[in-house]
Amino acid sequence: MTVDELEEETGPVSFRSRVRNLAVDVEPLRRSAEYRRLLGGQTVSLIGNQLTLVAVPVQVYALTRSSFDVGLLGLVALVPLLFSGLLGSTLVDALDRRKIAMTTSVGFTVSSLGLLLNQLTGAHLLWVLYVVVAFQALMLGVDTPARRAFIPRLLPTEMIAPANALQQISYNVAQTAGPLLAGLLIAVQGVGLAYLVDVLSFAGSAYALIRLRPMPAGEGARAPGIGSLVEGMRFLRGQPIVLTTFVADIIAMIFGMPRALFPALAEQHFHAGAGAVGYLYAAVAAGALLGALGGGWFGRVRRQGMAVLLAIVAWGLAITVFGLVTWLWAGLIMLAVAGAADMVSAVFRSTILQVAAPDEMQGRMQGVFIVVVNGGPRLGDLESGSVATIGLEFSVVSGGILCLVGIAAVAALVPSFRRYEVEPAG
Repeated sequence: MTVDELEEETGPVSFRSRVRNLAVDVEPLRRSAEYRRLLGGQTVSLIGNQLTLVAVPVQVYALTRSSFDVGLLGLVALVPLLFSGLLGSTLVDALDRRKIAMTTSVGFTVSSLGLLLNQLTGAHLLWVLYVVVAFQALMLGVDTPARRAFIPRLLPTEMIAPANALQQISYNVAQTAGPLLAGLLIAVQGVGLAYLVDVLSFAGSAYALIRLRPMPAGEGARAPGIGSLVEGMRFLRGQPIVLTTFVADIIAMIFGMPRALFPALAEQHFHAGAGAVGYLYAAVAAGALLGALGGGWFGRVRRQGMAVLLAIVAWGLAITVFGLVTWLWAGLIMLAVAGAADMVSAVFRSTILQVAAPDEMQGRMQGVFIVVVNGGPRLGDLESGSVATIGLEFSVVSGGILCLVGIAAVAALVPSFRRYEVEPAG
């Protein structure tokens, strides 16, 4: 055998093997055509949803010239999301999940159509914008748990972590491409065109759901309502591993999420002007996207509790360094590292929940998950904004340090979480 032949067999093959080990695992897409269609439809509709998330604040500000009125959108969305994420998710465990997702898709489409008509007719009614935002948040609290509960039924246990990595790619592609597309469409034709594309985007989700098998509730399913919610909370209380995933995420988001400070940091800390704010927001999503694309190793991790802890440590360290550096490019790198770490945490927290919760509890547990994931950053806005009265850099750095202290306390107080392992496949 010649040297060239030896290199051809060992060097390149070994390199390709390493690349395959790092590249995102697409086996769930091969394994399930239904999951493949759902992920594609979800990505299209999420990009459309991002258009509305950008267009509505733009329109509110254009109508009122008030940042306070724009800020109210967050509060208007949070209250119904908390309600539907907890109580509404009991529907997911009691009814056909496919029918629930189809119903919420129709609700999203009609509400976006309302935004479009409000613009095209020249009505420009402010209250319509607030009502639609509240209604979409109400739908989101039911829709997301139903869709997330599809995955354990469509894929075997060993495919859940790779599937969640693909979900993260979908989310972060939408969060990166959606705002960029929204800015282009609004610049070309105003918010009306963004609303129109959002309405059309729901066709992708509708097609996937039409082709999906029925997802009826299991035998002995509990009727929806307060009793079902209480039962879910009792189950959660007896699941320290699942409960710890929620606590860990709350710690990371409350203390380590300084997004409310981005406008001030861009101007006062990095001295880069208002244009840098978009870079700060995009850096987190871009880091998460890159991390997910290199997540082929997720399916091979057995000690998933430790993976969550280490990911949040990396998040806290990156945020701490972000608050210390004064060069914009260095800050963007740290935010990208933080985004990648948060993505890793999200993948394994989702996987732990989907594996640990029985099918009849998936809806309610996913409802709690959605409340935590969406409520934590909003509490983080309040925390970082309040501490910023002392100093911007102090708020960011102290938040990162408190995140590290908090997650260390979790690791010490819940040793079973550190030791948590999934069973090997096969």
